[in-house]
Amino acid sequence: MSLRKFFFRYRGITPLPFILILLYQSNLTTTGLIVGLLIVALGEAVRLAGVRQAGGNTRTRKVGAKRLSTGGIYAHVRNPLYLGNLLIYVGFAIIAGGPWMVYLAVIALIYFSIQYGFIIALEEDTLTELFGEEYRQYTENVPRLLSRLRPWRDANQRPPKKWSSVFNSEKSTLLNQAVFLAVLIIKELTLNHPYEL
Repeated sequence: MSLRKFFFRYRGITPLPFILILLYQSNLTTTGLIVGLLIVALGEAVRLAGVRQAGGNTRTRKVGAKRLSTGGIYAHVRNPLYLGNLLIYVGFAIIAGGPWMVYLAVIALIYFSIQYGFIIALEEDTLTELFGEEYRQYTENVPRLLSRLRPWRDANQRPPKKWSSVFNSEKSTLLNQAVFLAVLIIKELTLNHPYEL
């Protein structure tokens, strides 16, 4: 199995070492909690916008798509879910705090950028095979992870999904974030020195 396929198949599991390190070394502060939560919220907003536009295409174990999503947030950035994830991981590194917070935030950016680089390369090859010139034109006009300010004018503007289906699709991600945050706070209140409010 190639690295690209490995990272795609196990993309839900590969964050576990990072999460365990955050839990082990965490030392919450009010400033870290507020700043980190704002970054996590921004990341989740980006993810929600991506899910709202692409729908169930974002929750699959198979590389590819039934249709090409280029409207909504996809007119600004080709991989909003991966961009959102990067922001979420950095946000949780800041929330966790501790002596290695800055290093862990940088490691999160580097590690997940490498992982998503492999996944994106696999997805781009597959989407090029599926959609040909339409996808090549899209890649020439919309960046992978750094959002363009103005939307791509030739984006296909399909109606977005209903918010109920968006939250239903995203519920496991939201639940994971809530559980991680709860574990961090419980650890702080029970094991670490008292939480500095």
